[in-house]
Amino acid sequence: MRHALGVEYDGSGFSGWQRLNKPGAPERRGEPTLQAALERALAFVAGHRVDTVCAGRTDAGVHAACQVVHFDSDAVRDPRGWMLGATSRLPPAASVLWCLPVGGDFHARFSARARRYRYRILNRAIRPALGRQYLTWERQPLDAAAMHRAAQALLGEHDFSAFRSAQCQAPHARRELQEIAVRRDGEIVEIDVQANAFLHHMVRNLVGSLLPVGRGEAGEDWLATLLAGRDRNVAGPTAPPDGLVFLGPRYPAGYGLPAAVSLPAETTA
Repeated sequence: MRHALGVEYDGSGFSGWQRLNKPGAPERRGEPTLQAALERALAFVAGHRVDTVCAGRTDAGVHAACQVVHFDSDAVRDPRGWMLGATSRLPPAASVLWCLPVGGDFHARFSARARRYRYRILNRAIRPALGRQYLTWERQPLDAAAMHRAAQALLGEHDFSAFRSAQCQAPHARRELQEIAVRRDGEIVEIDVQANAFLHHMVRNLVGSLLPVGRGEAGEDWLATLLAGRDRNVAGPTAPPDGLVFLGPRYPAGYGLPAAVSLPAETTA
């Protein structure tokens, strides 16, 4: 039987989502990964080895509000047993939020129609003391409205080579950016991004290129110029991972997953 999980985690103490070793092998010393931790927890509940597939791999230091994972097991456990049992075996920085049985056609990665991220910047003269693992600090004043206007040039399907890391293994750089919004709430500047899929470091590279616009160092047309140029070498630096949270993927409503990870019914066709 196939099960889907919603997993929340603080990525600060992990080397990212993806396990760095072969399934079932011990982790490399000092390099814990979320996938390995979750698979160990699920194996304890199942009584056998469990392999997982996630909606979107996150890098070291990146957090998730609702990573979606699927796994297969013939062990007879109810959803609550999987959820509570796995959580009890996970480190304190990770929890299973929900578990639901799904059909064999569900795939955490390939069934997703969109993925959403949020990047949060503390914009003040003094660095943060509280919640600093969930924020990036920028001391210079940012014009969030200018950043928002500049970002709208990225909407639609484009070649995002200018915002792709050198380590990216995707076969091509074309992605559909469905939504991007920059807003200010007091001292916090938030950047919300939704796309059908993301390239390696794409969100952090977008943020790194929006910051010069916010500081007034680049014009609002700079993002459009970078996009058209497709040259990573002239775009902004990669923003730190601390402020990035994977809000979660979105699936067609027909899978019956929680509303937070489902598309509205009228958009699932």
